[in-house]
Amino acid sequence: MPRRVAALILAFGLSAGLVACGTPRAPVNGRVPDPPAAAPSLTRVAAQVDVVGARGPLGQASREQVLQAAAAQGKADLLKRQIAAMSSFGDVDLYAGNDTKLLVDGPATFAAMFDAIGKARRQIVLESYIIEDADVAQQLADLLLQRRAQGIEVAILYDAVGSMGTQDAYFDRMRQGGIAVCAFNPVNPLKRSRYHKITHRDHRKILVVDAETGFTGGINISAVYSSGSGGFGSRGPSKPKPKSATPGASASNAASNPASDAKAEEENGWRDTMIQVRGPATRALHTMFREVWAQQHCEGTVASIEPVAGPAPGKQLMRVIPATPQDTENRIYTLLLGSIRAAQRSVYLTMAYFAPGQDMVDALCDAARRGVDVQLILPSRSDFGPVMQAGRSHYERMLQAGVRIHELQDAVLHAKTAVIDGVVSTIGSSNMDWRSFVYNNEVNAVVLGEDFGDAMTRMFDRDRAASKSIDLQRWQDRGLWQRGKEYFSRMFEQWW
Repeated sequence: MPRRVAALILAFGLSAGLVACGTPRAPVNGRVPDPPAAAPSLTRVAAQVDVVGARGPLGQASREQVLQAAAAQGKADLLKRQIAAMSSFGDVDLYAGNDTKLLVDGPATFAAMFDAIGKARRQIVLESYIIEDADVAQQLADLLLQRRAQGIEVAILYDAVGSMGTQDAYFDRMRQGGIAVCAFNPVNPLKRSRYHKITHRDHRKILVVDAETGFTGGINISAVYSSGSGGFGSRGPSKPKPKSATPGASASNAASNPASDAKAEEENGWRDTMIQVRGPATRALHTMFREVWAQQHCEGTVASIEPVAGPAPGKQLMRVIPATPQDTENRIYTLLLGSIRAAQRSVYLTMAYFAPGQDMVDALCDAARRGVDVQLILPSRSDFGPVMQAGRSHYERMLQAGVRIHELQDAVLHAKTAVIDGVVSTIGSSNMDWRSFVYNNEVNAVVLGEDFGDAMTRMFDRDRAASKSIDLQRWQDRGLWQRGKEYFSRMFEQWW
């Protein structure tokens, strides 16, 4: 115990010094707009948004028809209220006529991605924070080289820090096969075309095939996803991990063995989510990739291609929200904050890294106090403990406000999803932490309407059944060591 106390004192001193160095900028500037007092008319909502369909931008009458179709799925007033809340933060660009598919865990995601790559006719672009030279990445490289040899244009963009453990030989092999490969913001200044802050990372996960089929979400090209998490999206049940205490049960709950945690991660896989999209929203992902490719001065060009003309592949209404450190305000943050503040019935969040800052915690607590069913699924263990501890520092206040918190068991949680009022669903790369909101390139796909919201809610229910709920009284009984870790991590919350 004396060693632990000494460590805490040292940590507090270091944290105080770091805090004195300054605070990162806030992800939202100025006053946060109040949520709509009531659901506006469909005509008014249509006037506040821009909508792109299969044949281009839509006029007012067509926008009303698209919004009416989404509202007809159910909970029309909630949907109109949520779209009005989005528009209060600025422009809202929507895409109509999309076909969407929810992909749960790595096996289902990799199968869908490989299938799309195998059917490519013109072009494949892939952007990922991590591409590691493990089995799944080797299979991917083999397939991409095969498609390139068949005349398909292929471009790959990976983050230099996220993929730091990958051997150069992996990427060199693809370059030699004619694939355009580019590292985002290399650490070595001699390899940079121009200066970028080293903290600026590309955390996006995007695959676009022929500008027609797109994928985005939280899954990297990594072996940790190969086995699935043991849930309904995996190939089968994962091996049971050794029993360990759950935070909130006793004073010693937060203690962990790094070696056994790493072994458990390999055995049980990671729980994550992606979305597959066909339709106009895919073009936004394609444009995003090409913009970053150009900004990084990557060798070669990525052609701008138009999808084959035809009817809309689906009926889903979507947003695709990018975020970069250069943005005046983080639009993913404002989406989540505005939607939570406007929520009337439910807020269901599943977050791998939860260190959200005061505004977001205030919004969650306020929603719970006004009777909204607010529930969070958060990790019981993490590949980066300080963020998890920073998030836990908010538990007591949220539990007292009526927020229900569950920690996922038997898998490492890496998903970043939300479904709000059953009509706003988001799947993306952005965590609810300051690194995502301030330092990274991120992207979230948002699907509007109750049909997809129902699928998201069912997924949330399955994850909640695999989680352990945190009890307020038992959480208040946690020990000094756990409280100290939370306090220390909270002081660094804006730097993790």
